[in-house]
Amino acid sequence: MLMQFFDDYARSHTPYKGGAWCYEDGLVYRGLECLHRATGAPHWLEHLQRLIGPQLLEGPALAGYDRNDYNIDNIFSGKALLYLHEVTGQPDYLAAAALLADQLATHPRTRSGVYWHKLRYPWQIWLDGLYMGPPFQIGYGLATGDARLIDDALTQVSTALDAAFVPETGLYAHAVDEAKRQPWADPATGQTRAHWARAIGWLAMALVDVAELVGPERFAPLKQRTRKLLARIAELRQPGGLWLQVIDAPDLEGNYTETSASAMFTYALARGAVLGLYDGPLDGLLETLEQQALTADANGVLRMTGICHVAGLGMYEGRFRDGTAAYYISEQLRDDDVKGVGPLMMAVAAERERSGRTAQSLAGQ
Repeated sequence: MLMQFFDDYARSHTPYKGGAWCYEDGLVYRGLECLHRATGAPHWLEHLQRLIGPQLLEGPALAGYDRNDYNIDNIFSGKALLYLHEVTGQPDYLAAAALLADQLATHPRTRSGVYWHKLRYPWQIWLDGLYMGPPFQIGYGLATGDARLIDDALTQVSTALDAAFVPETGLYAHAVDEAKRQPWADPATGQTRAHWARAIGWLAMALVDVAELVGPERFAPLKQRTRKLLARIAELRQPGGLWLQVIDAPDLEGNYTETSASAMFTYALARGAVLGLYDGPLDGLLETLEQQALTADANGVLRMTGICHVAGLGMYEGRFRDGTAAYYISEQLRDDDVKGVGPLMMAVAAERERSGRTAQSLAGQ
């Protein structure tokens, strides 16, 4: 049922921002990549090539992309370019990825050396950005043999974890304002004040993806923090089987089960188990996610429900987003948003790989 849902979703997917290069489409690309890796079925790769093709222009250029926006979100979809170069050997994909690497070469940084989240968000580190930037930078460094890119990305992740860690909760703040000037920032720490689940989901996925890319020896300095985060995430799983929008506030009135973050956590825990970064229970998690997140409409068409459409910080469309728990639960929900479906694809692929390796291990005993 899930595979048919994903196939139908990819077949009918239209560009999230009218065809402009963006991270949202990249989540579908990443989901298709993971499904292709996990199953080897050629139609996942065909979907990926068909969807990304119109965004690759002569030059090379990327549709609607302007490096001078210095938006770290725009880097993420480059992972699909690296994968397509890996499996096809076509140089055009790597040439397009180089455009994104060029942005990173001059992307502004905090005083501590971490990329700004966006040019219009100066001095700010967001957990989202750790998923958008470092895995691509590492992948590009591996593809081009540039070890400096890999070392720099690992250092940035470590520095960002230091800045965002909240000892009282064992979690990480959605964002940190190094300048401590934003109204949403704690004046002492510069951190946001509440824990939005999807922000932590971005971080968890970033850490396991980086671990897989660089291998255990190079990931060693980040290993214990990753293990502790994944274990803490598992602790916060609710009796119903998934996770809350404000992840550590079960008594918050209006708090609710949020499916995109739950898909991200399912992916991160399954991938973490394979990588030796998580050794807790996983049985039944994917089935619970499927049961609670997917609903058939009146025509029998499946929908992924319970997805927070968007949440951010600062002024947006005439509204100030203050990073409080009350703000996070006020954002709208949307069915079938790529920020939920993409991670669900990843979760299914990761669990399939984990289950396959577990079966192989048992067979060999």
